Amino acid sequence: MFMIFGIPGPLLFGQLLLGLINGAFYALLSLGLAVIFGLLNIINFAHGSLFMMGAFAAWILLEYLGIGYWPALILSPLIIGAFGLLLEKTVISRLYKLDHLYGLLLTFGLSLIIEGLFRNYYGSSGMPYQIPPALSGATDLGFMFMPNYRGWVVVVAVVVCFATWLVIEKTRLGATLRAATENAPMVQAFGVNVPRLVTLTYAAGVALAAFAGVLAAPIYSVNPNMGSNFIIVVFAVVVIGGMGSILGSILTGFMLGVVEGLTKVFYPQGSATVIFVVMVIVLLMRPAGLFGKAA
Repeated sequence: MFMIFGIPGPLLFGQLLLGLINGAFYALLSLGLAVIFGLLNIINFAHGSLFMMGAFAAWILLEYLGIGYWPALILSPLIIGAFGLLLEKTVISRLYKLDHLYGLLLTFGLSLIIEGLFRNYYGSSGMPYQIPPALSGATDLGFMFMPNYRGWVVVVAVVVCFATWLVIEKTRLGATLRAATENAPMVQAFGVNVPRLVTLTYAAGVALAAFAGVLAAPIYSVNPNMGSNFIIVVFAVVVIGGMGSILGSILTGFMLGVVEGLTKVFYPQGSATVIFVVMVIVLLMRPAGLFGKAA
C-alpha cells in the first residue's frame, strides 16, 4: 500500500472523492441560491427544504408510481420548480421592495413549515433510494476504486453548474435577466414581461435545488432533515464566493468540499468547522467574498 504524507493512498483519495461529492452538492445548492439572490435579491432560506422536496419527489415517484431514477431526474425538478413558481407568485413577490431581512425571515419560516409537514407525515428516519443499475458498481482507477454513481454525481454537477453560468453570463436571455434586475421599467419598455421573467427565474433556482435532491437521494437517506444538514454550510459557501456571484458559488462549492475532505484526513476534529474558519478569514480579508463586488 503506497503512502502520501504518511497517509495511506486509498484513504486520501477516498476522502478527496468524498470531498468532491459534497462539493458537488454545495456547488449546485449555492448556485441556486446565488441565482435567486443575484437576480432577485431574495435570501432564500427555504432552499434546503426545496432540496429535500426534490429527493422526496423522486422517492414518491418510485414508491407510488414506479417511475425510476432517470425520469425522476427530469420530473422532480419540474414538479418542485412548479411549486416554486406558485410560491413566488403568492408569497415571495411581495418581498422584492422590502429589506433583505423580511425575505430571510419569511423563507426561514417556510422552511420550518415544509420540514415540519414532511416530518409529521414520514417521520425522521431515512428511506433508501436505490442507485440505478446502469450506475451501480465501481471502477478500478489503479490507486482506488471509484463508485460509479459518485463519479456520475461529480460529472453531472460540473456540467449543470457551468451550463447555468454560461446561460446567465453569456447569452441574451442572461443579459435580459440581469438588466431586468437593475432597471425593470426600461426592460419592460422593450416588450419584456419582467414579472413573468422574475417568476421563471425563481422557479429555475428552485428546480436546481430539486435536481440536487434527486442526485443526493441514492447517497444520503431520503429524510426531512437532509436539507437542514446542508443549508448552513451552503450559505457559508455563498458568502465566501461572494453573494450573488454565480461563478464564485460554483468554484467555492467544489473547492470547500475538497478542503473539508482533506481536513477529515489530516485533522478530523476540525472537519465540521473548517468551512466556517475559511469564511471568517475570507471576510476579514475580502468582505465582499472571493468573487463578489464591493457595494
